[in-house]
Amino acid sequence: MHRDDFSMLDNVVYLDNSATTLKPKVLVDAISDYYNNYCSNSSRGDYKIALRVDDEILSTRNKVKDFINASNVKEIIFTSNATDSLNKIVFGYFKYNLKENDQVLITKAEHASNVLPWFELSDEIGINVDYIPLNDNYEVTLDNVIKSITPNTKVISLAYVTNVIGDIRPIKEIIEYAHKNNILVVVDGAQAVPHMKVDVKELDIDFLVFSAHKMCGPTGVGIMYGKEYLLNDMYPTTFGGGMNASFTFDKVREYKSLPAKLEAGTLNIADIIGFGKVIDYINSIGIDNINEYEKKLHRYAIDKLKEIDNVVIYNDFVNTGIIAFNYKDIHPQDLAIYLDKYNICVRAGNHCAKMLKDELKIKNTVRASLYFYNTKEDIDKLVKALVNPNIKNELL
Repeated sequence: MHRDDFSMLDNVVYLDNSATTLKPKVLVDAISDYYNNYCSNSSRGDYKIALRVDDEILSTRNKVKDFINASNVKEIIFTSNATDSLNKIVFGYFKYNLKENDQVLITKAEHASNVLPWFELSDEIGINVDYIPLNDNYEVTLDNVIKSITPNTKVISLAYVTNVIGDIRPIKEIIEYAHKNNILVVVDGAQAVPHMKVDVKELDIDFLVFSAHKMCGPTGVGIMYGKEYLLNDMYPTTFGGGMNASFTFDKVREYKSLPAKLEAGTLNIADIIGFGKVIDYINSIGIDNINEYEKKLHRYAIDKLKEIDNVVIYNDFVNTGIIAFNYKDIHPQDLAIYLDKYNICVRAGNHCAKMLKDELKIKNTVRASLYFYNTKEDIDKLVKALVNPNIKNELL
């Protein structure tokens, strides 16, 4: 599907899409167009090309709003990445709205970006970070969420889709129950938004974060969505140009309203403009079409890998494009290096989910992750490399 738009696919079988996706020509062209033809800062100039930059950034902000069905553009904040977004939420909002002994619930399957900021805040103001138990398939269930909630629970912070197991959490049901108990929900959408429809109004999400680079967009652009009343109550974590309305020598200052208040300094202009074109590109394919295609390709891959005696799959039950597996008696990193000899790109390690080893009882896995430009032929090449009878000899 649309492989001709990605020149890198001429040279590699790229199965590391959870880390970052490949970039289509439309992105490269948009970035080059900005730098070559109307390079200017944003919100700084009154000349034509500067005003065009402002229009393009607003256009991207509107496209993001529509893509996740936010209420208005004020709820869309540009950041550097999902990690940056989560840190802004933790230290710009919850630092000032939680108190000692308040509880934040996460899981041991979360990405480091949804763990370490909460640990830091715990050290700083004395909140308690506790874990929702996973079931036998390493999944979150509503029952386990309910069992974990205490009178002190103020926040639940979860990935919509996890980056190792690839399970889809019952976010809508979790949010409904949480809100009945005056609990806010932060959703890490880094592995969800690129692959499935995420409607923040339908789900009633309080905060959502995701990264452009995991959905064919550029690196260095993240999105922080928040309900407008929550963002209005958020304290900026960076200060400087673009976000202030005025300041005087005696320290009196006034900050702008949303979204500028939370976007100090020069934005990543070229990449934000490029991301807008990428959203158009994804919309032209259809996010539902992407989702259905990935599910079919994932099932094909699982069925093929299950036929290999030495391959152990840890998440064959999920309905996303993430496959976590190992090859018996071969270290995951060694296997990834071996596959690279055949120009097959996979990820090996703990995938920034270092606590998941407590559940899986293993430290590292190989992860193959799919996107819409992958094909059955890609899977066949992976399988062919794994059934090679000389695989262990080639590792020497």
